[in-house]
Amino acid sequence: MRRGWCGGQTLTVRARAEACSRPDGWLHTGDIARFDADGNLFLLDRVKELIKVKGFQVAPAELEAVLRSHPAVADAAVIPVPDERAGELPKAYVVPAQQVTPQELIDYVAARVAPHKRIHQVAFTDAIPTSPSGKTLRRLLTAGEAYAPRNDRRR
Repeated sequence: MRRGWCGGQTLTVRARAEACSRPDGWLHTGDIARFDADGNLFLLDRVKELIKVKGFQVAPAELEAVLRSHPAVADAAVIPVPDERAGELPKAYVVPAQQVTPQELIDYVAARVAPHKRIHQVAFTDAIPTSPSGKTLRRLLTAGEAYAPRNDRRR
C-alpha cells in the first residue's frame, strides 16, 4: 500500500481529481458532448451506456431485453431523455412486429422492472440503427439524426 494513501483523505481526493481530469482542463464525466456555433453545450451520448434516474443507474440493455420479450416487438433500443425532476428518463424506440400501443409497452415493462427503471416514452420506428458489428447506435437516436419516430407517446 502506498504510504499516506490509506486514511489520507486529502491525498485520496487529489488522486481522484487528477485521475478524472484531462490535460485540456475538462473533467472526464463519461459524457460525449458538442458545442454549437452559439457556444451551447449539447450532451449527445455516454461512454458508458447508463441512464441516471434520480441517482439510480438504469442499463438500457436490460429494458431492451424486456421489450424484446413482448410478442409484438421485433426490435428495441432505449435512450435517455432529459427530465427536470429525475435528471433523465428511459425512452424506447420500438420496431413493431404487430399492432401494439405505446401504453401497452409502457405497462408491460412496468410490470417487470423496478419503478425507477420504467419506460416513460415509446416511439415507433422502422429500424434501430446498428453498427456493422450489430451494436445499437444509441447516439443516432439521441441526436435525432435519423430514424425519426412515426409516433410518440409521453406518459
